[in-house]
Parts: sequence; C-alpha cells; structure tokens
Amino acid sequence: MKRILIFFLLGFSLVLVKCKNSQPQSQIEVTSGIDAESGLAIDPNLMLVKGQCTACHSAKLIAQNRFTREGWKDKIIWMQKTQNLWDLGESEPAILDYLAKHYAPEARASRRANLENVEWYKLNED
Repeated sequence: MKRILIFFLLGFSLVLVKCKNSQPQSQIEVTSGIDAESGLAIDPNLMLVKGQCTACHSAKLIAQNRFTREGWKDKIIWMQKTQNLWDLGESEPAILDYLAKHYAPEARASRRANLENVEWYKLNED
C-alpha cells in the first residue's frame, strides 16, 4: 500500500512540475506579435478588442478588413444601427486606436512604376 501511495505522489508531483514549467500558447506567440487564440495583433488593447468585438463575430472579420479610423468608426455606427451592437462607451476610443493602428489601409503601389529612359523604336508596317 505504501508503494502505491509513493508512486501516486511521485507521478502527481511530476505532473505538477510539468504544468508549472509549461507556458500557455498565447505567451509563446508574444514574440511573433500575433495572438495565437484570435490571430489579432498583440497590443495593450487586444483584450478589450477581443472582449467587445469577438463577442459577436470572428476575429478573422477584423483581420481581413482595412479601414482608416473614420472607416472603423463608421463600421461601429453601422453595427450599432443594424446589428444591435451596444454602446461601447469609454472603450470606443481605445478600440478605434487599436483598429486604426493595426488594421489600417496598407500603403502599396496599385500598379507598376512608369517606365523611364526607354528608347522607343517604330515598328515596320509590312
């Protein structure tokens, strides 16, 4: 009986040590800047955004959109008018700060640059 109790206590202590030394997935992903659970950018306001926004829709809906601060504000107003989104109150500026910082339109060229210093020639019409 003593042996069984010793093996049980030894096994239980090993489990406790393993649990104590392991890190949650979200802490491991901090170095990459992306929250493992939601896929959203890590920021001091992340939990606020997750709490307010993902209560109704997926975080993927946030990540796939790109709006200016005013654009995000318009989306919030639209959700309040048509989707029964509650008043965000004092949280709204912090949510808008987060969205405008991490999910703003990306500046990128929509087409290639113009060709410069090209020596054009005429084609023969045969």
